[in-house]
Amino acid sequence: MTIMTINALGITLGEPLFSDLNLTISKGDRIGLVAANGRGKSTLLRCLADDLAPTSGQVTRARGTQVAGVLQNLPDTALNSTMYDWVLSVLPQDQADYESWRVDVVLNDLQVPYEFQHKPLSDLSGGWQRMAMLARAWITEPDVLLLDEPTNHLDLYRLGLLQNWLQGLPRELPVVITSHDRAFLDEVTNRTLFLRADQSRIFPLPFTGARLALEETDAAEERRFANDLNKAKQLRKQAAKLKNIGINSGSDLLLTKTRQLADRADKIEAAARPAHKDRGAGDIRLGNSGTHAKALITLDDIQVETPDGRPLYATGKKWICPGDRVVLLGANGTGKTRLLSLIQDALEGADTPVKYAPSIVPACSDQHLSQLKADETPMSLVTHAFDLGDQRARGVLAGAGVSVRMQDTAVSALSGGQKARLAMLMLRLRNPNFYLLDEPTNHLDIEGQEALEGELIAHDAACLLVSHDRSFLRNTGNRFWWINGTKLQEVDTPEPFLQAQAMG
Repeated sequence: MTIMTINALGITLGEPLFSDLNLTISKGDRIGLVAANGRGKSTLLRCLADDLAPTSGQVTRARGTQVAGVLQNLPDTALNSTMYDWVLSVLPQDQADYESWRVDVVLNDLQVPYEFQHKPLSDLSGGWQRMAMLARAWITEPDVLLLDEPTNHLDLYRLGLLQNWLQGLPRELPVVITSHDRAFLDEVTNRTLFLRADQSRIFPLPFTGARLALEETDAAEERRFANDLNKAKQLRKQAAKLKNIGINSGSDLLLTKTRQLADRADKIEAAARPAHKDRGAGDIRLGNSGTHAKALITLDDIQVETPDGRPLYATGKKWICPGDRVVLLGANGTGKTRLLSLIQDALEGADTPVKYAPSIVPACSDQHLSQLKADETPMSLVTHAFDLGDQRARGVLAGAGVSVRMQDTAVSALSGGQKARLAMLMLRLRNPNFYLLDEPTNHLDIEGQEALEGELIAHDAACLLVSHDRSFLRNTGNRFWWINGTKLQEVDTPEPFLQAQAMG
C-alpha cells in the first residue's frame, strides 16, 4: 500500500538542490537517503513532513497519514526540560494525564537509564539527546518515521541499540533515514535513494548493493552518451561527403539527403544526456612527509588514568611504526581519548611517559575540531599558521570546499562538513608523518569518509585513530588495539570488539 507519492519534486533555496524527483513510499519501505553534505537531504525530509513547501512538484499523502520526524539537533526550547517531561509533552494534555506509562515503555525500549530520564536535557550528551528525540517521535504512533542523521553522537553500543530498535519496529512501518554510516544503512534499509540535483536514482537494495548498481547505471549512461555523440559525429561526416558530391554533381536528391542526415545528427545530440557528475563538497587530501625512524611512538607499559587519577588500564609495550594505521577500540568511558591526550601532550612538549622519535611531525585533530578557533576565519587560520600567500591560501581553501564567500566568514558559520574538510586541510599543510585522529569522520559525508580512507591508505600514513564508524575503521586500520578491562591488547581484527558492543 502506498503511503506517500512524490511527483516531480524540486527545491531551490538560493540555488537548486534537486529537481524532478519521483518516488513512492509504501508500507514496509526502509529507505536510506544518501547525498553529499548540503545537497538537500534534510530539506527533502522537511518536505515529506509538510514543514516546507516545495518549489515545484508535490507530495501526496494517504488520507490520515501521521508523519513524525527526528531532526539533527535538539531544539533550544527543550534544553531546560527533563528527558521524561519533554517526551511526555508531545502528547495531548488529556492523553498525558492518563497515558504517561507510554513514556516509560518507549524509554525502556531505548534502554535509557532511569537517572538520565529525569535529568535536564542540557546536562545530557548529544547521544542521549538523540534518544530523547527518537522517543518523542515514536510515542506519537506515526505512520511514517523520518530520521535525519540518527547515528550522530552515538557510540558503538548505542548505535547497536538503535539498530536493534529499528529492526524491531513493526515491519509495515515506512522509515526514511539519512545517514553517513554505511554499515548502519546496510543493516536497517531495504531501498536506497541517491539524491541528486537531477537524475536522482532509487534502488531496491541496501546501501552497498545500491552503490554498485548506481555505478553500473552511471557507467552505462556514460557509454550511451559517448555512443550517441559518436553516432552524431559519423552522421555529420556522411552529410559532409554527400554535400560535396551533391554540389559537384548538381544533384538535388543528394543535397536533400545531406539535410536529412544533418537533422538526424541534431536530434541525436539534442536528446543525448551526459552521465551524472557529482559536484564534490570539497577535496580531502593528506600526505606523508616520511621518516627513517623505526618507531614514531613508544608506549612502555604506561598507566592510563582518569583526570582525577583513577587507574583505567596499562598499555603494555606498544610501538607505532611508519605505515601503521592503528585503530584504538574501546567502549565509551574506557579511556580512548585519555590515551590520545597523553600522546598529544607529549608531542606538544609536556612531561609525559610517552616517547616519540625526534623526526616526528604530528598532525592532531580531536572530535570537536578544537584546533579550529570559532571566531577566526578560514583565511586567517590558514595564512597565520602557514607560509602561504593570499592567492595560494584562497586556492587551497576553495579546493577543500570552502567557497570564496565563506573564506572571510567566522569558522562558527561553516557547516559541519566544511569544518571537517577545513580541519583536514590544516593537517595536510603541516606536511606530517604521523596523524592522531579522534573521530575524524564526524560530520563527513560518505564521499568524504571514503576520500579520507583512501588518502591514509594511499600515502601509507602512520596514524592512531578512534572512530565509531564501523566501515571506516575496518577499511582503514591495519592494526587494532582493544582496551579490554585493565589491559590494552593488540588483536588481529576488530570483529570480536564490534560483536561485544552489539550484544551490550
